[in-house]
Amino acid sequence: MELRHLRYFVALAEELHFGRAALRLAITQPPLSFAIQSLEKELGIRLFERDNKHVALTPAGTAYYIEAQAILERIKLANDTARSVASGNLGRLDIGFTGSMVYRHVPRIVSGFIDQHPGIEVTLREQSSMEQIEGLQHLQLHAGFINTPHVPEGLSGLALPEDPFVCCVPDTHVLATRTHIELKELAESPFIMFAREVSPANYDNVISICRHAGFEPQTRFAARQWLTIAALVANGLGVSIVPQSLTRSAIAGARFVPIANAHAVSSAYLVWNPESKTPALQYFLDEAGKKLAAPHGAMEA
Repeated sequence: MELRHLRYFVALAEELHFGRAALRLAITQPPLSFAIQSLEKELGIRLFERDNKHVALTPAGTAYYIEAQAILERIKLANDTARSVASGNLGRLDIGFTGSMVYRHVPRIVSGFIDQHPGIEVTLREQSSMEQIEGLQHLQLHAGFINTPHVPEGLSGLALPEDPFVCCVPDTHVLATRTHIELKELAESPFIMFAREVSPANYDNVISICRHAGFEPQTRFAARQWLTIAALVANGLGVSIVPQSLTRSAIAGARFVPIANAHAVSSAYLVWNPESKTPALQYFLDEAGKKLAAPHGAMEA
C-alpha cells in the first residue's frame, strides 16, 4: 500500500466529491480515481458508494477513514518530531557535575538553557570527575562539569573561570578571624583531604600547594566531595584547602580565609565527547559559552 493512497482516500472521504478532492490534492481526477480503485482492490472491499452525481462512504469506508486519519496524523507527528530533534528543539541531555559546581556554574547555565529550549529534557547527575570521564568515554553522558587541570584525552572541553583556593578552618580555630593565612601556619594542623582515588587532580593540587609552602600536610580524613570536606572542618575535625566558591555554601562552623601571598586555583572544565555531539548538545555548549563569558562568570548563580 502506498502512503499517497491513504492521503487520497482521506481527501475524498472528507470532500465526498472527486473534483474538489482532486483540486485539494493538486492532481487531476483520473489518478485520484485510479488510486481509490487500487486501494479498494487491495483491501477487497468497497470504501465508497458512487455514481455520476453522488459519492458516499460505506460503513467499512467510515471505519477505515477513522484509522487512516489517525495514521496520517501519527506520520505527521513523527516527521515533525524528527525535524525538531534534528534542529535541536527537542531531545534529551544527560549532564554530569561534581557537587562543588552547584556553587560555581551549573545552576546558572542549566536554568538559562532550559528557559531557551523548553523542549529539551535535561537530567543532571552528581558524579565524581572520574565517573563523568568514564561516562563520557562510554557515551553514557552528553557532557560533564569536572574538576581537572586539563581536558582528558579523547574529549573536548570549555574552560571554566579559575576558582582561587582558600583556607578552610573551624570557626574556633586560632586563625579563623584572620583576613589572610600563611599556609605554613597550618603545617601542624591535621588536614582533611580529597580522596585521591576519586579525584587525583584535586588531591595532587592541594598536596602541591602545601609542598610549595614548605610542608607536607598531615592527612587525618579523606572525603569524596568538597562539601563533605567543609562539613568535616566545620565539626572541628581538621583544616583544609578548598575552592573559594565553597564560601557560598554558608556551612555553619566553617571559616574560609584567603591564602596570603599565593595564587593557587582550582581548574575546571565543561567537557563532552565529540563523537556524540548532537544539535541539542551544541545548543547547550553555546549557552554555556555565553554564560561563562559574562563578567564575573565564576561566581554568579
